[in-house]
Amino acid sequence: LCCRLFASITMGQTLSEPVVEKNSAKGEDERLLYGVSAMQGWRISMEDAHTTVLDLLPPGSDDAKKHESKLSFFGVFDGHGGDKVALFAGENIHDIIKKQETFKKGNYEQALKDGFLATDRAILNDPKYEEEVSGCTACVGLISDNKIYVANAGDSRSVLGIKGRAKPLSQDHKPQLEAEKSRITAAGGFVDFGRVNGNLALSRAIGDFEFKKSAELSPEAQIVTAFPDVETHEISDDDEFLVIACDGIWDCQSSQAVVEFVRRGIAAKQELDKICENMMDNCLASNSETGGVGCDNMTMVIIGLLRGKTKEEWYEEIARRVAAGDGPCAPPEYAEFRGPGVHHNFDDSDSGYDVDVENKGKPFGIGGYKGRIIFLGDGTEVLTDSDDTEMFDNAEEDKDLESQVSKASSATSKDGEADNKSTTKPEQEGKAGEDKPKEESKPAATSESTESQKTGSKEK
Repeated sequence: LCCRLFASITMGQTLSEPVVEKNSAKGEDERLLYGVSAMQGWRISMEDAHTTVLDLLPPGSDDAKKHESKLSFFGVFDGHGGDKVALFAGENIHDIIKKQETFKKGNYEQALKDGFLATDRAILNDPKYEEEVSGCTACVGLISDNKIYVANAGDSRSVLGIKGRAKPLSQDHKPQLEAEKSRITAAGGFVDFGRVNGNLALSRAIGDFEFKKSAELSPEAQIVTAFPDVETHEISDDDEFLVIACDGIWDCQSSQAVVEFVRRGIAAKQELDKICENMMDNCLASNSETGGVGCDNMTMVIIGLLRGKTKEEWYEEIARRVAAGDGPCAPPEYAEFRGPGVHHNFDDSDSGYDVDVENKGKPFGIGGYKGRIIFLGDGTEVLTDSDDTEMFDNAEEDKDLESQVSKASSATSKDGEADNKSTTKPEQEGKAGEDKPKEESKPAATSESTESQKTGSKEK
């Protein structure tokens, strides 16, 4: 209990200056290419971990021969209350999953569910973690030749880019969701201020054993469960890339905004790890007074789906689609590297991109903070308030572009009445054409057998 109270007290503490050094890596084979980056940011420690495994089963091995397709595995694990559980998950969950009997039989959906629970048990039964109070989200993608299997527990997120349109492959597990709240209360817990027992801001996680003490209940029925939702997607020619990231990204950007940002970077022929770095720099708060938005640890993985093409052909195809207007894409300025905390502003663009001039850049929401720009996908850019409450207070709305746009339009029209008396133009957070020097990427150590890259920490 003392450890939990200490974790609660230290939650949200920030440094006087952000740590902007990034752990980045990239890789590719004949099916996929990926880029990943992780940054501590304003937080006092790094609690995120991630894993990238192009060959889940050793090529030519007996295990590989039992499966019809080559399999790749990617995951993001967002820790809270410490980094130990996140690091364990990042280092072990893919191996635990492939040991499940259901995996050996080719039932990957069930294997992911079994593997999440088995990972949770492995930590619980390890004497080394007997006093451990930390936990982590887990959002993973298992990719075969023609399918993507995404398993998620917590509020990290996986989004597929389909010709510039965002398709969610996971649901954020928040305590206020009706199904989650029902399980929590049935298990003897409660939801207060959007937190489990007034403490934890997500309703599913690996670890967090303080919330898994009901011996009479199954693991799936505990106050907080590691049991994941699993989504299966059949890969088509329109599918361009998969993004898996922690909420340090999603608290700042909508799913659609991220897809368009990534697509612009690809059209500019940037390496995927560099696009991740650019996104994190754009999300990073200019200062630590934003109520947590842009101050969190950040981890982002982009997986390019080659679909029989070479890397060069894949880049060219997406660039041609963007040039032809085949699907939404962020303006060219969004591919610029501006340095940590220097955000793209609506005044930066002179590209003639089709924007809603009437509503362009109007602030909405509550509070006076001039927040970062969220690009909504139809050319309209709006400002959010400091903690993004107006746009992101509902987990489902973030996955629905139309509801975001209509909500923004509604709010801006209300603001317009007040602005008739006095209209002020939001100050630019970064001057166009003025680049800050970018921190050099620091490659993290890669596991010889798994091509994995792990990092430590974040607090909920």
